[in-house]
Formats: sequence, C-alpha cells, structure tokens
Amino acid sequence: MMIPRWEGCAPETADQADATIRLPDGTRRYATFMTLGVVSGIMDRWQETGESLNGRYFYSTDLIIIREPGFASMIAAVQDMIVSGDIDHACSLLSPDDEEEAD
Repeated sequence: MMIPRWEGCAPETADQADATIRLPDGTRRYATFMTLGVVSGIMDRWQETGESLNGRYFYSTDLIIIREPGFASMIAAVQDMIVSGDIDHACSLLSPDDEEEAD
C-alpha cells in the first residue's frame, strides 16, 4: 500500500490519507481513509459554508472510515478487506493507464 506523504501528518497519528493498494495479482485499487472525527469536522465546517445542505450529509467514493488514527489502522483495515473480499466492493479498481501517473 502506498500512502503519499502529507505535510504535518505523522504515520502514527494520521487521521486521513489517500492510498493506492497493490494486490498480489497486480491489480491496484484506490482508497481514502478518514476517522469519524475528520468526517464530523468536515460536516461541521459545511454547516457554515452551506455545502451538502449545510453539512447534513457527507459522501466520498472509496471511503474507508477507521476508528483509530494511524497507518497501522489503515493497513489492518485493508488486510481484513482483502481476506474477506470486501476490497472488491469498497475500493475502485485503478486502470493500468493510471500506473504511470502513480509511480
């Protein structure tokens, strides 16, 4: 799993991140990780800005909500989704054309 470095986010405390997941068969998938606190903060901010009916809803494709911050929590979620097969439904498949842009 590749998680780009975000300024100000340490691997142990990152409460949100984008990731490219490379599976053993060579396919790649995309995920966005957020804690409940991050989602709540976004919705609170939208109450002020008027977005999404003043923060009354939130959506994001390929979103995986984690309870605890940190890359270890993100990795554990992905490992579990691979074992259960949920990765196929939770994370969009990246096309081979995207490979050059990601590397």
